[in-house]
Amino acid sequence: MAVCKACEQPLILEVDDDNGSDEPQYVPDDLEVSCGCHFHWECLLDQAAELAISLKCPSCDAGLATNIAGPSATNPFLQSAPGASILTRYTNEGGVQENYDILPAITEEAYLEANPEARPARAFHVMCSEGDVDGIVQLLRDAEQAVGDEPAMNAAQLIRYQDPLADSKTGLHLAVEKGQEEVVWLLLWIASTLPTSAFPEAAIQAAQAMGIQRPSTLASDDIRALTDNQGRTAEAVAAQMGLWTNILESGALRPGT
Repeated sequence: MAVCKACEQPLILEVDDDNGSDEPQYVPDDLEVSCGCHFHWECLLDQAAELAISLKCPSCDAGLATNIAGPSATNPFLQSAPGASILTRYTNEGGVQENYDILPAITEEAYLEANPEARPARAFHVMCSEGDVDGIVQLLRDAEQAVGDEPAMNAAQLIRYQDPLADSKTGLHLAVEKGQEEVVWLLLWIASTLPTSAFPEAAIQAAQAMGIQRPSTLASDDIRALTDNQGRTAEAVAAQMGLWTNILESGALRPGT
């Protein structure tokens, strides 16, 4: 029976038993890379910082990428060649996934290891994409109350975070792309110079109900002015989608309004 090349333990994972049994329950956790070596998912991700740069198996040193371009020499956590991948065969509780590309997960984990302060920012972006307004508000409040010596972003930095692994998009870009109108109005409320009179009454009432005071935002800090790697503001993304007619016509997404 194959074992993990990193920890030398069986390729299974103990899980909680929903039926209340005292007997341990196990599910498969077998990530096989192209050279034939096997790892637990977490064991391979633990090697992310090195693997993202070398693109070689941590056990046998075999090349794993489907092309030789590899990561960028100037930013080792970003792929320089579109289509670069590390294909695996992953067997877990859900079954077998053939040709599963693990490189995006490796790249993300390597980036977060080098930039731990970005973890809440990535969570913030997920919430913007999913329309989790309550989660966004709580995350920003937690950021303002954070204490300790660990590097951390404050609320203003989280709001304006541009993800280097996702085309330097902001949470506003993602909310627009995913059609999350409540999130769009929330971000405009807390991070734009848009006059309060330009907001729909429902958006104002929602902000007031959550106890969100409108901060004073400088024009230079307006989230609407931030562009992704393609030079697009959130307004430009909305225009390309053709699904935000009312907001576009109102000019709410236009920087400087």
